[in-house]
Amino acid sequence: MKSTTQNIKAIRLQFGELTITAEVEARLEELGFTPETLIDAIGEHKSDCSGNPSIYCGTYSKYSGEKGICGLWIDLTTFYDYDDFVNFCYAIHADEEDPELMFQDYEAFPRKWYDESCFGQCCFEAVREYSDMCDKYSPDAVDAFIDWGCEELEHFEDCYVGEYDSKEDFAREIVNDCYDLEKQMGHLANYFDYDAYARDLFMYDYYYDNGYVFRRW
Repeated sequence: MKSTTQNIKAIRLQFGELTITAEVEARLEELGFTPETLIDAIGEHKSDCSGNPSIYCGTYSKYSGEKGICGLWIDLTTFYDYDDFVNFCYAIHADEEDPELMFQDYEAFPRKWYDESCFGQCCFEAVREYSDMCDKYSPDAVDAFIDWGCEELEHFEDCYVGEYDSKEDFAREIVNDCYDLEKQMGHLANYFDYDAYARDLFMYDYYYDNGYVFRRW
């Protein structure tokens, strides 16, 4: 590989920089990068922290030494493959022979999928699925589903009913769609107890949280 160290002395990260030496270039080459392509990759994967699921990648060595929080906020939605993500993390810390990655912070995804020392493939794929679902539906609805204890987002679309002002509002819709109370009960329809009916619905068949209704499964 032709050396580029005469041209690029250092690559800026969000905090700190990666100093380019012949040794660093050799490590980058093993990871499939040159200093130039790493600069392009940083531009592609750096998070602007504007709402996409992101994670901050430093190393334990830097954190405990003089470089402190030297690292980069990474937009997880810009990766489709976990190995590519990890490879990029190692590349931005190629000034260490065997960097021990430290994921020092996260944003815009549930806490249960964050781990400072081991952001593994299962968590990565869960965050990717979460991001895709939030692109299709209200993020608040997806969060309500997860808070319900449902980590398997593949069931979200089967369970999600919609957004309602109250449980009673949902019960009214069910009654109006399924029954003609005025025809069946006449003026007595005005005395139908929607609140009691809602209690029955949400006791067994449905779940309600923060304005969102889900079918139980």
